[in-house]
Amino acid sequence: MKPGSDKSLRHVFEKIGTPDQNQFRPDPFQIQALKAIKQSDCLVTAPTGSGKTWIAEQVARKIMQQKGKVWYATPLKALTNSIHAQFSKLFGKENVGILTGDIKENTDAAIVIGTTEILRNQLYDAMHTGENLTFDLIILDEAHFLGDEQRGVVWEEIMIYLPVRIPLLLLSATIGNPFQIAKWLESIRGKKCHVIEEHNRPVPLFPLFLHPSGTLFPLMQKKIKGKKQILHKKVFKFDHTKRPRMSFAGKLPPFGDILRILDRYHLLPAIFFLKSRAECDQAIKLCNSNLLSRNPEKKEALFNKINELTSGNPHLANHNQRKYLEQTATASHHSGHLPAWKVVVETLMADGLLDAMFATSTVAAGVNFPARSVVVLNSDRFNGVEFMPLTPSEFAQMSGRAGRRGMDNIGFGIILPGKFMNLKHVATLNNAPPSDIESQITINFSMVLNLLLSHTPDQIKPLLEKSFASYLILSEKKKGGKARKKFGPDLEFLWLDFIDHMDFLAEENFVTDNGKLTEDGLWASKLRLDSPLLVAQSIRENLLPQTDPALLAAIIASFVNEKEFTDDPLYNKALPKRLKEAFLNARKGLKPFAIKLLKKGFDAPNLFIQPSLLLYSWAHDEPWENLVTQSDFAEGDFARLILRTGENLRQISKLEESFPVIAKTAKDAIVCILKEPVVTFSSET
Repeated sequence: MKPGSDKSLRHVFEKIGTPDQNQFRPDPFQIQALKAIKQSDCLVTAPTGSGKTWIAEQVARKIMQQKGKVWYATPLKALTNSIHAQFSKLFGKENVGILTGDIKENTDAAIVIGTTEILRNQLYDAMHTGENLTFDLIILDEAHFLGDEQRGVVWEEIMIYLPVRIPLLLLSATIGNPFQIAKWLESIRGKKCHVIEEHNRPVPLFPLFLHPSGTLFPLMQKKIKGKKQILHKKVFKFDHTKRPRMSFAGKLPPFGDILRILDRYHLLPAIFFLKSRAECDQAIKLCNSNLLSRNPEKKEALFNKINELTSGNPHLANHNQRKYLEQTATASHHSGHLPAWKVVVETLMADGLLDAMFATSTVAAGVNFPARSVVVLNSDRFNGVEFMPLTPSEFAQMSGRAGRRGMDNIGFGIILPGKFMNLKHVATLNNAPPSDIESQITINFSMVLNLLLSHTPDQIKPLLEKSFASYLILSEKKKGGKARKKFGPDLEFLWLDFIDHMDFLAEENFVTDNGKLTEDGLWASKLRLDSPLLVAQSIRENLLPQTDPALLAAIIASFVNEKEFTDDPLYNKALPKRLKEAFLNARKGLKPFAIKLLKKGFDAPNLFIQPSLLLYSWAHDEPWENLVTQSDFAEGDFARLILRTGENLRQISKLEESFPVIAKTAKDAIVCILKEPVVTFSSET
């Protein structure tokens, strides 16, 4: 590949550079938002990097000055940690707390940063005890998660349960129907919800196409007023010929050459969005040290910063990707890596010491990485089940990472013609508005138990009628079609689902026939887990180890595991006898209950011994490297298994009044498993 560029790009590249460091002046939309939140709820939609967090900072400062309190909720622990660090610098560590489940620090502070699940649980507690939340503002960052299939229900619950007296500030870059959401909030909260929209990016984004020859072209033709923007003629011509694509089955593009071209035109640093973890890890091996060797000052700064970030942590210091960091100034970033290693990469990127980061699309939401360019190789993404075309919102989240306010005059979205790149689809995404958000409310056993803790069934039905789904069904004739199909013309499918859950709880003596929680239901409501009933049944049937912390952690790991296994090492001679007996006891004892769940149409996950064996060995201080090497789990997946096991144990530890012995064992088990390199000493609970 030889560096080259279309002559029409000359005037575009001339804009590259750093803006003058003038005194910061807020944009009109930021001022409007500050004014609106004083009087009412407020929903702010503005492009990534436009300064939504600045609004949150100013509002938080004002409330602090008035001796008030702020709850700042985010969907991701990584984003929570990032906002916590940012706010601690601004307001002082003593004024900022953090609450994620894994970390619980300074929770009485004026500003608490936490995950949405924790906030939802605090609302459950407030409804039960009758005590009002002591906060004067709730900030929901990345508010488009309201439409997330897995977690949107948590966001919707927060908006339904939140006391009207507490103002709500919603921040998002990708909501296609903000006025619809605002009208819904007004209908259930009885107060105005101002919508503040900003469509202009503070740093303009210019889309480019990198031809396999190495020549850069504009992706789109120059926009003509009144006409639909189309692919640049040379890009269109390429798309309609049988020329080779940038990559083909089993191979990745020559990233070393690509970085050389991007460097030639001052388009670095860049974030490359790849299809899989394996591609990200392979990509850094295709880079070279040519760029870094030409900049000895940056090389030395990078080396020193890596030493600083990994000091005192042998696992990070000897990480198998460290050499690529030091030699090529490139890094891989995905969920298969340890949280602590991802923090190293994020810090280096934030400090401007990396030329490129290769990431899966999951990094597009949340943590703010500074990059001049983003590079997209595929026009689809894996949603956990299948590969689906990128949506406008997903593409906006990815391209939104390009161009750093205060650091860049212009940002670039670069399209590579990979094997799975549909240029026509990307062209439609380029100027497409964000997708509309649909209601994702669903019924689960934890929700039913916690609502029955503070409401009668007759009181719960009006709560469900406050849902976004109900608003869509009743108020939106055309747009409510999806909601009517999913939830029923009068929300009856959702209500029947609630009744089915409540009837099963009654059959199993967690709830009385008239909808009151039994003694078992009361303590089971404290188990705010993915599988609360299976854990509750295990406890009341005495199927869990009572006094062995390592063994308890091991069995709980089989409940939180999401990985399927085909082999069964249950009868392997090397399997510890105590573990085998405890696992078989739990699985055999739970089988009748699991069959009942399945017959009623509810989920009952299979229990596998492999995750239990891993946790048992980890709790007994088996070296991390040995366990990762011998298992089917990537480091990040194993760490997540441990952290989720720790969260389940934390829930069990709350049962000290009803089950003091196993509650104490759960506390001891947490200490056994939450250790380096899964958590660093600075982030332990």
